Amino acid sequence: MKFLNNKGEIFEGDYDINIARHTSSHILAQAIKRLYPSAKLAIGPAIDTGFYYDFDDISIKQEDLLKIEDEMKKIIKENLKIETFELSKNDAIKWAKENNEIYKEELINDLKDDERITFFKQGEFTDLCVGPHMLYTKSVGKIKLISTTGAYWRGNEKNKMLTRIYGTAFKTQEELDEFILKREEAKKRDHNKLGREMELFTTVDIVGQGLPIMLPKGAKIMQILQRFVEDTEAKHGWMLTKTPYMAKSDLYKLSGHWDHYKEDMFIIGDEKNDKDVLALRPMTCPFQYQVFLNRGRSYRDLPMRLNETSTLFRKEASGEMHGLIRVSQFTLSEGHIICTPEQLEGEFKHSLELAIYMLKVLGLYEDVSYRFSKWDPNNKEKYIGTEKEWDEAQTTMEKILDNLGLEYNVGIGEAAFYGPKLDIQIKNVFGKEDTLITIQIDQMLAEKFGMEYVDKDGTKKNPYIIHRSSIGCYERTLALLIEKYAGAFPLWLAPTQVKILPISENEIEYANNLKEKLEDNNIRIEVDNSNEKIGYKIREAQLDKVPYMIVIGKNELENNTISIRTREGKKIDNISLDNFINNLKDEIADQLNK
Repeated sequence: MKFLNNKGEIFEGDYDINIARHTSSHILAQAIKRLYPSAKLAIGPAIDTGFYYDFDDISIKQEDLLKIEDEMKKIIKENLKIETFELSKNDAIKWAKENNEIYKEELINDLKDDERITFFKQGEFTDLCVGPHMLYTKSVGKIKLISTTGAYWRGNEKNKMLTRIYGTAFKTQEELDEFILKREEAKKRDHNKLGREMELFTTVDIVGQGLPIMLPKGAKIMQILQRFVEDTEAKHGWMLTKTPYMAKSDLYKLSGHWDHYKEDMFIIGDEKNDKDVLALRPMTCPFQYQVFLNRGRSYRDLPMRLNETSTLFRKEASGEMHGLIRVSQFTLSEGHIICTPEQLEGEFKHSLELAIYMLKVLGLYEDVSYRFSKWDPNNKEKYIGTEKEWDEAQTTMEKILDNLGLEYNVGIGEAAFYGPKLDIQIKNVFGKEDTLITIQIDQMLAEKFGMEYVDKDGTKKNPYIIHRSSIGCYERTLALLIEKYAGAFPLWLAPTQVKILPISENEIEYANNLKEKLEDNNIRIEVDNSNEKIGYKIREAQLDKVPYMIVIGKNELENNTISIRTREGKKIDNISLDNFINNLKDEIADQLNK
């Protein structure tokens, strides 16, 4: 198979899915230009699941995609040869102006004056691009347009909302069909759909985007998770704090958030007119430092492990918010370790081991990957500290990760503004990757806050700080759990663990007695005492994905026994309630003992 790079060189190789998808995005743009000549081109990259292209001055609905896809297939069938050429910056700007491509012009203006700018051409269509591409359009294989949505130009909500079209490409029809099938299965697990159907959460326009409301069953799961996390952390030496949801701007100016994170914060008041401007907290670290600063400290107080179930607030672009994955108000299992340099590696390892334990209990551990997030030395204004301090912090962290034998990718520019971090990454059912848990090393903020301890030799020193989470954002974790289990949560996490289904009115009193005994053993239980037939009650419990159903009729009442049905359809007749309770406790213990 032949390919073309931006130097005009033709090279051969096996089918490359990323190059095919990149070329497909150009074919999409060409099809749009044929069908909607006034449309303006923005950008169109290949992504993990396919490709997309953003357009302006165009309105596309889902039903329009088939027409656009048909035009793409015509372009592929034409087997157009793809060519490349270079222009100077001035000539490239002239090309953009002549074609009224205002977004391409903006991109070109961002480039250096002496830079040669490459274009790729296929038939009548030309686009600014660095390549490489397939040599012929027919080589992309099989394509499919997936969806259309809105997206801000350059991901900035202050910019214009553009029309984004998503698609994918594969070498064979079989591969494409398999992808579509998996996508349809993923839709069934999509937390944004399933979570609403199961009445776990909802969103309401009058409340606001990115502000989900937890319904009783969803709130119960959040409560179970929170208690599990706080109890587990307490066993590992963590001390619980409770800090304010807001603070004066002075606190954020001291921490650096005001200079480096202000655009993502909710500000209360006007800096020009109000004496005290407040802001809702985007993270808890500067608040928890006050616990350390409450009195003088020595090395004997360290490590100090402070944890909090934190409600946080961050501005998110409306196009980025989605269900429970990305929201404006969220709950974080947040913690900070204040320690000596000698304790740093051991405490980092301790934090990672705790996160791994949590992930294993949740059933998410096999799905994660690791990213070592570093600063971008070419964009120093994003960060506090000197290059020397960053080199020292990153070298320290790299040594720790390597000593732990951890396999990780490197993300340049993904560090926090005050230090490098280990991001534990996970993908949702549609393949989009997000950060679930972070563990960060901070060698800078302690000095800014005047945090000191008296060391063994009597000298005062600044401690190191580890910022970490154990299960990350509770809302995002719940979303991933909904998708992982398709709503059929493990027994320990299910909002209702057992549902009692009496066949007739005669068994209701017995059912209520069973309920009391189960509740005495901390089992979450409901009784369906409706007048519906037993078949209907069973189906309703299965739709609610309740792990166990107790069916009681005349026989069970007379023998003082119960009959069990699982949500998978397995039946166990006439067992004692005590045996059932013991089996439940054993199952829960097994799930928590990872």
